[in-house]
Amino acid sequence: MSSRNQNGAKGSIPSLKTGPFERSVALTRLGVGAGAKIMAHSIANIFRGEIRRDDANREFYRRQAQVLADELGKLKGSVMKAGQMLSLYGQYFLPEEAVTVLSSLQDDTPPVDWKVVRPVLERALGRRRLQELDVDETPLAAASLGQVHRARRRADGLELCVKIQYPGVADAIESDIRTLSRLLIMTRLTPRGLDITPVFNEVREMLHREVDYESERHFTETFAARLGNDPRFVVPRVIGEYCSDQVLTTSYEHGLNVRDARVRALDQSRRDRLGSAFLELFLTEFFDWGMVQSDPHFGNYRIRLGDDAEGDRFVLLDFGATRVFGRGFIDSYAEIVRGALARDRNRLKQGAVAIGLMQPGFPRAVVDAFAEMCELIVEPFAPAADERVPEALRTADGRYRWGASDLPMRTSRMAAINALSVHFRVPPREIVFLHRRLAGVFIMLAALHCEVDGRDTLLQALGRAEERSPRQADD
Repeated sequence: MSSRNQNGAKGSIPSLKTGPFERSVALTRLGVGAGAKIMAHSIANIFRGEIRRDDANREFYRRQAQVLADELGKLKGSVMKAGQMLSLYGQYFLPEEAVTVLSSLQDDTPPVDWKVVRPVLERALGRRRLQELDVDETPLAAASLGQVHRARRRADGLELCVKIQYPGVADAIESDIRTLSRLLIMTRLTPRGLDITPVFNEVREMLHREVDYESERHFTETFAARLGNDPRFVVPRVIGEYCSDQVLTTSYEHGLNVRDARVRALDQSRRDRLGSAFLELFLTEFFDWGMVQSDPHFGNYRIRLGDDAEGDRFVLLDFGATRVFGRGFIDSYAEIVRGALARDRNRLKQGAVAIGLMQPGFPRAVVDAFAEMCELIVEPFAPAADERVPEALRTADGRYRWGASDLPMRTSRMAAINALSVHFRVPPREIVFLHRRLAGVFIMLAALHCEVDGRDTLLQALGRAEERSPRQADD
């Protein structure tokens, strides 16, 4: 075993609270402290004017969420991953300040000392098998449920990535969910009267899925098989002899971070080809395969620069958040997209009702507000001559300028207004995770400053989806 970092990575966590009792105590202590702060804040509000009270409330939510995020980051495991998920769902019901703070859990998490994860690796592989590897004790990446170490197989020099699950995280899921749901209520971050049970049921299901390394191995191998003949993508190869239910080992695939200066320096045509490939991949995953890698974090992607003979390629990493969508959901969602593209609000409403986003009896004003938001979301796919697309966001030949667009901000503002409606409901879980990846597509193309007209690509995907539809077959 290599020993490049005997004392653990800089800023690493020396130990984990793995027992349900000690994790519950830590969170309960946090809740008691939050209760005292709530009382003091409420008393102080009595003596504040309306404007000062509003400012104080925003700052209070931010502080409460920061304290919660800090403690979740220390605990790691399912409770931290649940916090990440709350930042996704929270955009629909949490204060904006709380969502902003909880979103920091997506990328800013310290690693755990090597001495904590090495026993997991030894138990999973056995000492004899582990001796075949030189493992770098400093992790390549750290997340809420595990961390990744680079390794080299001594026999042939094969470079590997070894993903190790933190000890005890799988066993703590149920206790963590119960404690966190109580804590969220105690910190008064959720609106009174809102039933968040469905949200936590989804978080629980997702957590059990993400600690299932055998499932992640299956999806990694599936993506590798489906993209094996596509020269635009690289998927790591699973190395089965170094895998277990708590360890997943794949080939190490080199590449640059999306924000690397060498990627930014690529000429426009190369960046556009990368962006087009990334957009097409998402549309293929959803409309053709019904299988979407739903975590668009930039850490899950690398870019491998090519030359004239071999083009630039996306390296795709981490398939633990892959979600499978039923054909009925795909067909109904496709109707929403077709309705939005054609400005056909009746068609759009039919798709929304079928998915559960709306009820048939919703007032026309609610339907129109929802339709306007959907029509805004498909702005990058509008015809080149569509005058509703700001002129500054089109090139001379009609391509959409993703890097110059403020579409996410405009969409968020409209969504926030819609959330004030008495008819508002937290969207179905499929929508939350699908739109998470959709937002990631936009951010990726914006980061690459792509100038891409994706209309034809989307229409082709919708056409293939219609051919696959059981409804079409019945007709």
